[in-house]
Amino acid sequence: MTKRLFISIALVLIVGLSYSQSSDDFAKSIYGRNPKAGHYAKINGFNMYYETYGEGEPLLIIHGNGGSINNFIYQIPYFAKHYKVIIADSRAQGKSIDTGDALSYEMMADDLNTLLDSLHINSCNVIGWSDGGINGLLLAIKHPDKVKKLAVTGANLWPDATAVDSKVIDLVVKEQDILSKQSPTAETKHAMKLMNLLINEPHISLEQLNTIKCPTLVIGGDHDVILPMHTLLIAQSIPKSYLWIIPNSGHSTPIFYKDQFNKAVYDFFEKPFRTIDGPDRFN
Repeated sequence: MTKRLFISIALVLIVGLSYSQSSDDFAKSIYGRNPKAGHYAKINGFNMYYETYGEGEPLLIIHGNGGSINNFIYQIPYFAKHYKVIIADSRAQGKSIDTGDALSYEMMADDLNTLLDSLHINSCNVIGWSDGGINGLLLAIKHPDKVKKLAVTGANLWPDATAVDSKVIDLVVKEQDILSKQSPTAETKHAMKLMNLLINEPHISLEQLNTIKCPTLVIGGDHDVILPMHTLLIAQSIPKSYLWIIPNSGHSTPIFYKDQFNKAVYDFFEKPFRTIDGPDRFN
């Protein structure tokens, strides 16, 4: 893999991992390469790799663009103490190889629905980060019975500068242009497929968000790749939602704020959703 291609794929990792601070933890982690926990399932024309941990009520965790199971090394052991954690490499990412040209968030949401069906799971809690948050929203929209409660961080509804920081868009578009001029190898085609997903999708309407029935915790950093006002808009458009904007935080809330993130999401899953209105707003 060329240095330029590596840089491009790193930019596709909108999950925003800072390997300068946490590379050792990720390199040493068995998550994403655990033969005792790993399985393959034939899902919609490709072999989806997934791992399971813990026991109890099911919890589905969904990674971001260009990521893998390994992105959640701080969440898997925490939540496996309380739930049966199901975490998969999404289509065309990690060990879930898919060489086809088509890739969309809708396809990935349908893949996750099929995976849950194959595991005989009718309903579960869901955590989604970045593109995984988009997939979580679409899962709740398209397959509402599958999602009991949903926690998303760093998700967006559309790909323009009203949702995503304009400097980040410029950076990704520049890298896409550089990548498009390289030899069309399997690696460059794969990287381009993921890059196109970032630049051209998603397209989720506020009307679609309004159909989400499950309680939803919407999370973002105050200096996230996704603009805080857009995160607020997502929360405002989901009937049963809480909003949590984390101060002094970027996109990687499950890494750099792992303890607060894990506790807040766990509390959200465990406590009944409450409507706060009228005089209750003083509380």
